[in-house]
Order: sequence, then C-alpha cells, then structure tokens
Amino acid sequence: MRFGWVEILLIVLVVLLLFGGRKIPEMMRGMGRGIKEFKEGVKDGDSEDKDSSKQEKAP
Repeated sequence: MRFGWVEILLIVLVVLLLFGGRKIPEMMRGMGRGIKEFKEGVKDGDSEDKDSSKQEKAP
C-alpha cells in the first residue's frame, strides 16, 4: 500500500490538530533521542556478543 500526497497531507493535518504546533518539535526531539539510544544499545550489544564469543573460543 502506497500513500499518496493527499493521504500524507491528511495525516499531517490530523497530527497538527491533535497535538498542536508547539508540541510536535518536542515529540520529534524525544523520538530522535530514543532512536539514538536504541542504536547505541544495539551497537553495544553487538560488541558484547563479539567479546563473549571470543572469550568462549579461547582455551
């Protein structure tokens, strides 16, 4: 399912009506921080997995 420009415009208008113009930047900032923390957590988890697999292989 693809969204056309009309559907996207409608979604943006509904979000503006629900949250108001002042609240949206705060929400986007919070979402950006959350995504950044998630990516850092995934990166840290990957490095921990590699470290633990190296320790398991070492005699």
